[in-house]
Amino acid sequence: MSTKTRDPAEAEPLSGEVRRRGLMLVLSSPSGAGKTTISRRLLERNHDISMSVSVTTRPKRPGEVHGRDYFFIDPTEFNLMVNRRELLEHAKVFGNYYGTPRSAVEEALGAGRDVLFDIDWQGTQQLRESARTDLVSVFILPPSAHELERRLTTRAQDSAEEIARRMAKANDEMSHWSEYDYVIVNKDLDQSVAAVQGILDAERLKRERQVGLTEFVRGLQAGL
Repeated sequence: MSTKTRDPAEAEPLSGEVRRRGLMLVLSSPSGAGKTTISRRLLERNHDISMSVSVTTRPKRPGEVHGRDYFFIDPTEFNLMVNRRELLEHAKVFGNYYGTPRSAVEEALGAGRDVLFDIDWQGTQQLRESARTDLVSVFILPPSAHELERRLTTRAQDSAEEIARRMAKANDEMSHWSEYDYVIVNKDLDQSVAAVQGILDAERLKRERQVGLTEFVRGLQAGL
């Protein structure tokens, strides 16, 4: 099933009942800028949004669970999924491949549920090409390079060499900030979460996401 630009009126129900089509909310940032923590807070506050679970070829980290954090697969299976067009987007990051399974996302959007994505600028570009009308993109910036390095160091997940590599990669990642719909400087976590929540609330009310709105208004005008 394609997720290219659609005409919302074509999917309007005949009952005159208004329902909402789901949206894809993308959060991107350099590693350590806070997108994962913001994502978790957002999921806690919203019952009708779920995290997109990506497939990846990278090894599991301590505490990660297959099917909850990622679907961990080998490169051969990943390539087969790409060839079968089963991924909405895919990219190579730090030597490993990541991708978003298509079917689960399309099912959620059609049912009026939102899907949250924690992906990089490459994946966001691909989603923009295939599903622009469903996409809302937010780029999270750190307050400073020093703070970004401090966060990477204190989370104690990576070696010194890996931290240095991620810091070197951050400049390239941050150069894509202008491609996003919204940009947030994550100085204060609570304020950043509130800002993303505000974006989500506003985007849910956009006219083009209100399926059946035309028929509903016609009913109002007819005195129904």
